[in-house]
Amino acid sequence: MAMNENAMTPDDVKAKCAEFRSVFEGLRNEIGQVMVGHRDIIDGVLIGLFTGGNILLEGVPGLGKTLLIRTLAQTLSLEFSRIQFTPDLMPADIVGTNIVTEDPHTGRRQFEFQKGPIFAQVVLADEINRATPKTQSALLEAMQEKTVTVSGEHYKLEQPFFVMATQNPIEQEGTYPLPEAQMDRFLFKIVVGYSQLEDLMTILDRTTGGVTPTVRPLIDGKKILEWQQFVRNAIVAPHVKEYVARLVLATHPEGRFAPGITNRYIRVGASPRGAQALMLAGKVKALTDGRYHVSYKDIAEIARAALRHRLVLNFEAEADRIDPDMIVDEIVKATPHEPVLAGVKG
Repeated sequence: MAMNENAMTPDDVKAKCAEFRSVFEGLRNEIGQVMVGHRDIIDGVLIGLFTGGNILLEGVPGLGKTLLIRTLAQTLSLEFSRIQFTPDLMPADIVGTNIVTEDPHTGRRQFEFQKGPIFAQVVLADEINRATPKTQSALLEAMQEKTVTVSGEHYKLEQPFFVMATQNPIEQEGTYPLPEAQMDRFLFKIVVGYSQLEDLMTILDRTTGGVTPTVRPLIDGKKILEWQQFVRNAIVAPHVKEYVARLVLATHPEGRFAPGITNRYIRVGASPRGAQALMLAGKVKALTDGRYHVSYKDIAEIARAALRHRLVLNFEAEADRIDPDMIVDEIVKATPHEPVLAGVKG
């Protein structure tokens, strides 16, 4: 995609949108050869791919979270690594460490950096909340800055780079809740539920029969980076941008735009990263619908996935059995489309 999007004609833009939609649907269908059902979950992971965002999948064991990420990696011509998080995993097991090596000819010893599994392009952090907070924090720099620092030396990670993590519900024994700073670095938190009857029957056919479904690579790193840039150049009108900002501000207790449910149940609201996630993911939603501009509907449809993990609820919410999705839904309902800033027209 060498052409400058700013110089594209309307027909060029329309053709590029159609091409993007074809690529997106091709990946979705290819992953669907292995991952049965859960189309919304597949779409969420693909949105992460085309925005350059990290994705967190939460669900009980056995629902296909790891399978989904492995299958996604197989459709991409990118280096893949899997890190199994356990209580005894150390930060050096992730980022790497300096080891002593000896020159066989001179006998001189020196330190040499041995890269860890984080030096891939698609990193599966499997059961991330099984490890201690110290080990979890080893991913922070890589997730946000796309770099790794060891012993004062900085190493850039090859682009594109994604962390696709799975976690078990925090109510399960042997889990450590992810710190808010790390949760905020995930574009989406996607909740994986149980399969429906028809889907489960298809799973049984595919996994207990004589033929194992396979997938093939469809896109490489260079094209992914080009499509990420195309996504970023999609248009967000000022009134939609303001709506995104007001949605995020509506999660801040006692703030100007906070509805009653926010003041009652939220202790800490979403950061600016929440607004960035809404904007970027909304652009992908628009493009997959054949449009080069973002609508209110695009934002509302991805609000749960983009905001649920950025809200810190208080004890009253737990006592009243209020979960983040309920609050996000009410905030979306309570936030009007009409802009409030002077000069912004809807």
